[in-house]
Amino acid sequence: MKSRIPKILHEIGGRSMVGHALIAARSINPRKLALVVRYERDLVAAHLTQLDPEALIVDQDEIPGTGRAVEVALRDLDARGPLTGTVVVTYGDVPLLTGGMLAELVATHESDGNAVTVLTAVLDDATGYGRILRADDGTVTGIREHKDASDPEREIREINSGIYAFDAAILRDALLHVTTDNSQGEKYLTDVLGLARKAGGRVAAVVTADRWQVEGANDRVQLSALGAEHNRRIVEAWMRAGVTVVDPATTWIDSTVTLEEDVRILPNTQLHGNTMVARDAVVGPDTTLTDVSIGEGAKVTRTHGSGATIGAHASVGPFTYLRPGTVLGETGKIGAFYETKNVTIGRGSKLSHLGYAGDAEIGEDTNIGCGNVTANYDGEKKHRTVIGSGVRTGSNTVFVAPVTVGDGAYSGAGAVIRKDVPAGALAVSLAAQRNAEGWVVANRPGTESARLAEAATKDSSSTPATTEEVN
Repeated sequence: MKSRIPKILHEIGGRSMVGHALIAARSINPRKLALVVRYERDLVAAHLTQLDPEALIVDQDEIPGTGRAVEVALRDLDARGPLTGTVVVTYGDVPLLTGGMLAELVATHESDGNAVTVLTAVLDDATGYGRILRADDGTVTGIREHKDASDPEREIREINSGIYAFDAAILRDALLHVTTDNSQGEKYLTDVLGLARKAGGRVAAVVTADRWQVEGANDRVQLSALGAEHNRRIVEAWMRAGVTVVDPATTWIDSTVTLEEDVRILPNTQLHGNTMVARDAVVGPDTTLTDVSIGEGAKVTRTHGSGATIGAHASVGPFTYLRPGTVLGETGKIGAFYETKNVTIGRGSKLSHLGYAGDAEIGEDTNIGCGNVTANYDGEKKHRTVIGSGVRTGSNTVFVAPVTVGDGAYSGAGAVIRKDVPAGALAVSLAAQRNAEGWVVANRPGTESARLAEAATKDSSSTPATTEEVN
């Protein structure tokens, strides 16, 4: 991956690859679950423990190979009581594998009484994959790794996914006889199939027509392809569940997002994290939301937001930045070119355009004028502004926190509110306007402004006075 991040921790659809794999593994309700780690052990183990605290973390030793990985997992699991029944082996870099596919593998394995059942797929280009070797009766005789395969064997298109169901006793015994005598010097798990068959066990395969379920990622190109396919499936599933997605090609929805029927998503929209959108809401275009909750019938247009809550039938945007802690009440509005952070806005209140509201509480049915700012930072600490219900503020009002404005109060245009405003009061900042006539000509000579000012002055002085002007 050419990354400081271990491969299986790279994300698609809002989860790490191993996170997707864990969900598939847990979905078949295993009695025990072991996670074998080695590369960047501490980083990977910490992530896995956060995702699944009940799983057993197992460290692979210096002996390489998937066979050894399974062997050490069996050893540690057997220490908690001998394993019996079916053992499923899967991988941390197959994020599109589903629990349904694993359940089918286990069901076939147990109903047919197999010693080993391998999940396979048929690919147009099988380069790099282990090939499935079959007997005349269709049973699997073994798996040949690509580097060890003969030219005729490399013509085989059915490949090994590396995902298996084993009889526990047969697996345990066979692993004792697996060696590292191969071109890679590894203990291959694939060798178990031949040993199981030699011991009289039946080895079979479940072939999936959905190759994506067995695809892994070994570089960022493959990761991107998996991410695009995962997103295509997520978007299609939501459309089939009653969500309108106007342009699926430019819409990205994490697997952790929740949408209700009749949501409408417009082009170039990305929904991430634990975002939730209620019915009849419209999101987009050109919108990116992470961990945002949107109420029924709300509209969010050209907005970037995270950690925010938007009430029913409220509207946001365009060109709005919602920072964490923003709570917009029902039928409220945060309009164009507005930034909000850690602010609660009551039902029906409007912050329509060109402003900033941070560390504030705004009541119901309040109208915040154009260009209003809550000055919440004094250079060392943040302070809170409280604005009541039914308040009307003039353009370019600045609230110097901490300050409180009572219900029904007004402010004049350009007011700087430094003291609390009582309910129903009008707050104004008065200063006499002074015009320094001739200042531009005197201080900016030679400029276009000075030329125009001189011309306007001459025109004014040469215009004859009318009777009305004299009177």
